[in-house]
Amino acid sequence: MPSTAESGCDGQVWFITGASRGMGREFATAALEAGHAVVATGREIDAVAEAVGESEDLLVAELDVTEPEDAESAAQAALDRFGRIDVLVNNAGVSYKGFFEEMEIAEIRHQLEVNLFGAMRVTRAVLPVMRDQRSGHVVSISSGAGLRGFGFSSAYAASKHGLEGWMDALHDEIEPFGIDTTVVNPGWFRTTLHSDRSMPFTDPAIDDYDERRAEQIEWWGKQGGQQPNDPAELADALVEIAAEDDPPRRFVAGEDAVELAEGKAAGLREQVDAYRDRSTSMRYDT
Repeated sequence: MPSTAESGCDGQVWFITGASRGMGREFATAALEAGHAVVATGREIDAVAEAVGESEDLLVAELDVTEPEDAESAAQAALDRFGRIDVLVNNAGVSYKGFFEEMEIAEIRHQLEVNLFGAMRVTRAVLPVMRDQRSGHVVSISSGAGLRGFGFSSAYAASKHGLEGWMDALHDEIEPFGIDTTVVNPGWFRTTLHSDRSMPFTDPAIDDYDERRAEQIEWWGKQGGQQPNDPAELADALVEIAAEDDPPRRFVAGEDAVELAEGKAAGLREQVDAYRDRSTSMRYDT
């Protein structure tokens, strides 16, 4: 199997899901510009190729993260082409919008299939390569919704909270093999997340939600193109982090995300302190 050096690249080999648009495209472009090889994956390879462009250090592979066979074949294609995988970026995602009570179970299930189980499937396909290498870096793109749930995004928050809990535990399991993990919590970045394909709305079902639903739909409809943060800057930061000897287990990206994380931490502290005496009085008297 050819090494990265034999393919003309002396850098890392990146494996990126959801590379046809948005953050995934920016991650692939930034990694290539930094001298790394990239395996850019997506459900439609023509769309990925058009988004990322051409490079001798680029492999475009078909990958629907809900299909286990796709994950296995894409990982094998990466190994056949470059001989290793150094950085996995679990980026593919979808964000269903709607109140929990109105959402169909099938919608909730698909939300989890893409954002949580999809990342798990791809990681399971890549981990044997990284274990053999005794090196690697698993990066999963979470959200501000992984830190705090918001109404009208309950299924999305469930997928991101699940992703973060899984990544916390996974770190302990794979660190002995020399594999690092990083959870990224982006704030509002100007991507295609607000397209119909990336952000589907559930159908109305309960009259009691009509007024608030209309407000939410109107608000979300105005957010496209108004996000304050530049995804190219996040991509550059991720390239820098992946090059570190001791990368962070969490990277909070964007001033708005930092404010959210600090508020979450302060709120947890306040709630712990409010009932500290009662909480710490539950041991057996022996």
